[in-house]
Amino acid sequence: MDLSDTRIASRATASGDGDPPPEGGSSTAPPGWSATLELAYGARGGHTVPTLRRHVGPLRVQKGFTPEGPGVWHQVVVHPPGGIAGGDALRIDVAAAAGAHALLTAPGAAKWYRSGGATASQLLAIEVAAGAALEWLAPETIVFDGARARLATRCRVARGGTLILAELFSLGRPASGERFERGRLDTAIDIHDMHGAPRFLERTRLAGSDPLLDSPVGLAGRPLFGTLIAVSDRLDDDATGQRALSACRDALASTTTAEEVGVTRLPGVLVVRWRGCRADAGQAVLRSAWAELRPLLLDRPAVAPRIWST
Repeated sequence: MDLSDTRIASRATASGDGDPPPEGGSSTAPPGWSATLELAYGARGGHTVPTLRRHVGPLRVQKGFTPEGPGVWHQVVVHPPGGIAGGDALRIDVAAAAGAHALLTAPGAAKWYRSGGATASQLLAIEVAAGAALEWLAPETIVFDGARARLATRCRVARGGTLILAELFSLGRPASGERFERGRLDTAIDIHDMHGAPRFLERTRLAGSDPLLDSPVGLAGRPLFGTLIAVSDRLDDDATGQRALSACRDALASTTTAEEVGVTRLPGVLVVRWRGCRADAGQAVLRSAWAELRPLLLDRPAVAPRIWST
């Protein structure tokens, strides 16, 4: 066990990964870690190349790959401690310049541990220039019972740029019988153009045992939910937009039930939502939608990141 493993084990214990802390009790956890990662991609002679890689603290990026040829750069973002404890603060900045196309994912689920009081946070800031494309395809985020998690995704997508963003949340650990009875999850997605005009805005605020967790208009008792958002000017074209909408609905109709999935077309945006009980089912839905949208929006077949097969 390396030092980061030791730290997470001690942090998880101090944060109450065993018995939950009493409501309103003070935190005995040591101060959280701060970590930042900055990535940028550019285009040179038809090739996508990394132009910036800078990190502070426990965030890293693995060596990039070009399984689709030099036009698309695949890369895996790694958080070596393996989990986020109360008080930790992560920030990831990713930028794609004109002509660049990057696909980023992670090697496994992100685990947000139970907190004795402090909130853990993550900010993902994305910038996509005109003529650029960025795909952020994250595995599931597991929010332990008693966690206090705040995740914000802020994107600026220029007209003529393309963004595909996917995220999947598990509230508690349903496979172990753990429900999300204490704690809080706050998420925000803000997508604007380069002039600050909003293209898509969404907020999710869930407290442990919130009635919305069991309400039919919320999660209807299902502990997992996922969202895929595609932003592209091509979706403003009636023929392409309708084709994308129909393709996603047709593909997902055979993989899930009507009450678990929905597809919505907005101006320049297409949103796929899923709720269910198993992470593998959620990933199958989001990845099926991605496979349908990618050829329509990026003129490329869906080539899965190699890490998904390991």
